[in-house]
Amino acid sequence: MRKLIAWNVMTLDGYFEGPAHWQLDMHSTVWGEEMEEFSLRQGAEIGTLLFGRRTYEGMRDYWTKEEGPIAEMMNGLNKAVATRSLEAADWANSRLLKGEAAETVLALKQEAGRDVFVFGSADLLATLMAEELVDEYRLCLAPVVWGEGTPLFKPPSGRTHSMLRGSQPLKNGGLILFYERKSV
Repeated sequence: MRKLIAWNVMTLDGYFEGPAHWQLDMHSTVWGEEMEEFSLRQGAEIGTLLFGRRTYEGMRDYWTKEEGPIAEMMNGLNKAVATRSLEAADWANSRLLKGEAAETVLALKQEAGRDVFVFGSADLLATLMAEELVDEYRLCLAPVVWGEGTPLFKPPSGRTHSMLRGSQPLKNGGLILFYERKSV
């Protein structure tokens, strides 16, 4: 079975998005040559990118207008959208997962191939965490505190116990953390 890996950049106080929708300026505090290299290495591990509808639409709108190695990677990867409302997936190599998220994502994990990664998508992530479908968390801590915004981990996530598998400090003050879900 493929692993489901959650990847996000978040502030020290746990926000992956600011108070405004798509306010992601904390990314600029950690972006640089090291993060670009990490992103491309990580991209080589991805069999399918998984998104909720809102994140899919935002990522599609952004990456289809960008150029360069990261844009090429994002536009070229297989993508799946867990949705009840989207009628068509029009970003290259995208498909819809219709129905209950936990059931459709479990079926996605059972397909052959490289691992499934979920980027952003905090509501979807909460659902998948509650069903214990997330196998690994990769977090880049941005060296900022916002005090408000959209938290990455939110109800109904429930309690999750993890074990630190590794870390990678960045020269710009960011820190990438690798956690595996631990059964209790």
